[in-house]
Amino acid sequence: MTRTIRSEWRNFIGGAWKDAAAGRRIPIENPATGEAIAQVARAERAEVDAAVAAARACFASRVLQDMRPAARGQLLFEIAAQLKAMADDIALVECLDNGKTLAGGRNEALAAARYFTYYGGATDKLEGRMIPLGAGYVDYTVPAPYGVSAQVVPWNFPLQIAARSVACALATANTVVLKPPELSPLSCLMLGEACERAGVPKGAVNILVGYGHDCGAALVGHDDVDHIVFTGSVRTGQSILRAAAERVLPCVMELGGKSAGIVFPDADLDQAAASTAIGIFTHAGQVCSAQSRLVVHRSVHDQVVDRLVARAKRLKIGPGIEGSDLTPLISAAQRDKIEGFCLGAEQAGAKAATGGRRVADRAGHFMQPTVYVGVAPDMTIAREEVFGPVLAVLPFDSAEEAIAIANGTDYGLCAGVYTRDLERAHWAADRLVAGQVFVNEWFAGGVETPFGGTRRSGYGREKGQEALFNYVQTKNVAIRLDRQAGGRPGG
Repeated sequence: MTRTIRSEWRNFIGGAWKDAAAGRRIPIENPATGEAIAQVARAERAEVDAAVAAARACFASRVLQDMRPAARGQLLFEIAAQLKAMADDIALVECLDNGKTLAGGRNEALAAARYFTYYGGATDKLEGRMIPLGAGYVDYTVPAPYGVSAQVVPWNFPLQIAARSVACALATANTVVLKPPELSPLSCLMLGEACERAGVPKGAVNILVGYGHDCGAALVGHDDVDHIVFTGSVRTGQSILRAAAERVLPCVMELGGKSAGIVFPDADLDQAAASTAIGIFTHAGQVCSAQSRLVVHRSVHDQVVDRLVARAKRLKIGPGIEGSDLTPLISAAQRDKIEGFCLGAEQAGAKAATGGRRVADRAGHFMQPTVYVGVAPDMTIAREEVFGPVLAVLPFDSAEEAIAIANGTDYGLCAGVYTRDLERAHWAADRLVAGQVFVNEWFAGGVETPFGGTRRSGYGREKGQEALFNYVQTKNVAIRLDRQAGGRPGG
């Protein structure tokens, strides 16, 4: 049976669903077939102005700030409940506009709900502190919201990434203008439906679907925005940072990576290969924290490669709706870009142990699962983010060399270590330049574990309790009392 979704979608502004003032629309494509499946009202400058104004009015009303924190938490719990109730519908949307499997889309909905549950439980635990100034004075600090938070999320995990920043913003009494990706925006619009059903105050969450060059640029450059959260490419992040610098705005930046796992000779090789396959082939490698490099001790190099190639060849390639293992890339342009990386790697001297080309015998934007050997650390395939199912394998002889190779890029998002030696694992984790280090399981962790990068991977942290402190600023209140030191209280 063919499963479909509604064909017309609008933007969420000030608690209402609105068409675009200019009447233009953005077509949404199913990456598994290349066919158009829906249209979304195209937000431009007029919609940005309206959404920011709605967010500003909501913040100025203090409706979120004046709530008891526990009541604000209950609001987030209700958003989570709505997302769970919508999980099957979200799964279909994520499958059709993003390429995920139905199971992956459902997990996306449940992960988004988990963010709202987690941060809903944190609303009444954000505390200031008393500072002693001596008799006659009281001094304390307050974690104060910034105001209007502009949030721009990418196309690979749009709902989950939106949820982690929207939940933090609402937990800390900020208001939000969210720009989903124009390639796969529908699940983010369903987040707007969840907020509406949960009774979120009008204007607290606004959602605009537009192109980066007009809608996105207008949003991050808006004079009435107080705070920016961005996940995406380094180049776009740099552009946003320049706009933010003009107004001295605080930002949270997650800009991708070129993450490496190190396999020491004492590792469980089957486990290392299985974990690596998950790390690079999940969602066709379209994951900012993908394990896109594997640094393997020379003595076990061939054994690990053989295991990886066998796993890659067993993957079922096809649409997510069919429950495939390797689903499509988001667009033809992305597929072409990845294939270009592969051709460049071969010209530089790397060899494809498996894969290396697009899937030519089916519609949609599919790429073969790919493993390259004979990779040198200075090759582009070992230094630049491919954002596809392409793994570069590099050999090493000493532990120090392994660390040098793993740290030898401009990025620093994630890293991994495969070893049975706990002391070696701690030694390596201490020396790896990364915001998160996995030991013996790539993608270990969860909502509770702080996530973010160093170097060109960005700064600030999402997830975990640390994320909340990116959404508040410390306000100090110093009070001189009527009663002075050694005196009597006034009558």
